[in-house]
Amino acid sequence: MISHKVLVAVVLLNVYMGVQSVFCLFGGVLLTVLFAMAFLNGPRLLDWASSPPHLQFNKYVLTGYRPISSVQDCIRSLFYLHNELGNIYTHGIPLVCFLVLLPLNIPWSQISVTWLGVVHFLACLSPQLGSVLYHLFMNHEGGEPVYHTLLKLDVCGICMINTLGALPIVYITLFCYPLIRTVSLLVYILLSTHAIYCAVTARSSVRRMRSFAWQALFRFSFFLLRGVG
Repeated sequence: MISHKVLVAVVLLNVYMGVQSVFCLFGGVLLTVLFAMAFLNGPRLLDWASSPPHLQFNKYVLTGYRPISSVQDCIRSLFYLHNELGNIYTHGIPLVCFLVLLPLNIPWSQISVTWLGVVHFLACLSPQLGSVLYHLFMNHEGGEPVYHTLLKLDVCGICMINTLGALPIVYITLFCYPLIRTVSLLVYILLSTHAIYCAVTARSSVRRMRSFAWQALFRFSFFLLRGVG
């Protein structure tokens, strides 16, 4: 007679081996794709000193910069190796997964307030979409003006997840206090609008990060309220 502990151990071992097999398969596919990309005929990549001045924001990335490109050439850069490829795919793959899987997994029929599900969906998409566009088209032939527009779009994506992602938290925390809930939501939206303006007009990364600080504090205070309540 096989004991319960042995059965549990066998099940866990099989689960572990299955998960390991999936990761090995995914890793093998990824390495194959990267190996194939290494032999695709992309343009001649630039070193840091030869790259456009507005792209020289990280002196520790010495090479792998794409030359100034058209929209079509920027999209083509999805299929050869360069120093932004990782940033593009690490945001692009989650973006596609969120687009496909989130609408299927949000229990819409059980949500009485539909906009909570909608803002949660948009909050998940915003930073991924902004970052994909920024990293993919940052070397666009439009130059520095286009680059700064894309950077603002990327920052807006981060602001949107901070803003939209907190609305369900505020709503649920104050669910039993409708008046306070409405006032809190309006105040948070107004303050978030100001934070977005400060973030996209900031002249340094430090000031940009400070724009998000109060939002983090606001959300943290609501988590504390939920714990006290």
